[in-house]
Amino acid sequence: MYDVIIIGAGVSGCAIARELARLELKTLVLEKASDLCEGTSKANSGIVHGGFDAKPGTLKAKLNVEGSREMEALSKELDFPYRQNGSLVLCFDEKDKDRLEKLKKSGQSNGVEGLKVLDRQTLRSLEPMVGEKAVAALYAPSGAIVCPFGLTIALAENAAENGVEFHFQREVKAIRRENDSYLVKTQAGDYEAKVVINAAGVYADEIHNMISAYKMKITPRKGEYLLYDKNVGGMVKHTLFQLPTVLGKGVLVTPTVHGNLLTGPTAMDIDDKEGVETSREGMGQVMEKAALSVCSIPGNAVITSFAGLRAHISKAPEKEGGETEWREDDFIIGEVWDAPGFIDVAGIESPGLSCAPATGRYVADMVRKLLNPPVKINFRAERKGIVNMAQASREEQQELIKKNPAYGNVICRCEMITEGEIVDAIRRPLGAVTTDGIKRRTRAGMGRCQSGFCNPKVVEILARELHRDESEIKKAGEDSWYLLSPEEGRNL
Repeated sequence: MYDVIIIGAGVSGCAIARELARLELKTLVLEKASDLCEGTSKANSGIVHGGFDAKPGTLKAKLNVEGSREMEALSKELDFPYRQNGSLVLCFDEKDKDRLEKLKKSGQSNGVEGLKVLDRQTLRSLEPMVGEKAVAALYAPSGAIVCPFGLTIALAENAAENGVEFHFQREVKAIRRENDSYLVKTQAGDYEAKVVINAAGVYADEIHNMISAYKMKITPRKGEYLLYDKNVGGMVKHTLFQLPTVLGKGVLVTPTVHGNLLTGPTAMDIDDKEGVETSREGMGQVMEKAALSVCSIPGNAVITSFAGLRAHISKAPEKEGGETEWREDDFIIGEVWDAPGFIDVAGIESPGLSCAPATGRYVADMVRKLLNPPVKINFRAERKGIVNMAQASREEQQELIKKNPAYGNVICRCEMITEGEIVDAIRRPLGAVTTDGIKRRTRAGMGRCQSGFCNPKVVEILARELHRDESEIKKAGEDSWYLLSPEEGRNL
């Protein structure tokens, strides 16, 4: 019997797990994928939003501002990449300047500090490459960028180091209320807990509907992105938004914490909860809209495209007569009406990443009220990430190589990632078991050649460290094989 089961190992689930690790609780995270950060959390903009565009009075606004304020300190405590670069919301028509003022007032109501509306001249002094049609902008100095993988993995590793269990490849098939606890059935066994937290991303409606008579529907909202080579990463310093529409914040242009340039996303509601393929049309939209924000982004500098799914609530749980506790354009976070001890953390679309630290604490406070556990006196708040040889000083590099020669063996030439870093990514808590897991932890394969040179060597290292045959190593999911065994090959 567990005290708490969290369903989903994305950024929200991992943030909740870390906060629960501060308490004397037996906590388990169930994840249907083979690794952390395999859903929405792996494919987003990596933006820490200031909090100016969330509706005042919503839970989203409260968590956004709190999470944004906490993120820098958290990045130092858990050792993941973060940079406060500020953001600009661009206006392309003189008639729309009043909308910037409304955004400013909204942000001030939410408690966002330092907001200013800039004229054309001031805007261009900050961003010389800004599009010619930009006439004004809202400046939010608190805006920042973060590595979404680094944040999620850091939260999870620290939670695991403090006693939280993580079980992967555990897809929840059914949940049943039994007396004062819940039986959670997976394809690999059953689990029981006093409290269940539903942080299942685009699948949160399916998990909710297993236990509640008041049904929810989440519609995946697909967003396509383009990632550019580091040689154009310095075209902008700030994150450039466009005035938002009913479908979201529109296409942005931003530097990344790793030195690339990122543009996107599109916004298209789809039915397929695994529909992360990109399209010619989507990439064309991103290029066209990004060109409005920044002059002359070279199309031949694109090194990859990808798509992510946002968990958009299209139907909130309602009682007869339409009673609901959900506000439009807000998250659903709370105990389910007809399922005591079952907590939804649903509809966590943008700015969910920014909210994560505050979301973790908010949900942990709910659990504290339900179970009244004592505080863990030996909680270890700090975590050390994987060393980055490319950024280490010459003296640090020499010292690491002296201790372990694997740090002198470069595997990924684009990102200058060494064998020592890859081995650490496999051996550390909740270590990588796939090549995508290595990518997210070390960036091996994320450079200009997109793993064209280093992938065979990464497969070899994974097989060696995991004591498996190379034919058993996968890219990510169950069917993402690289190699076939001789017997499988003969049967083709």
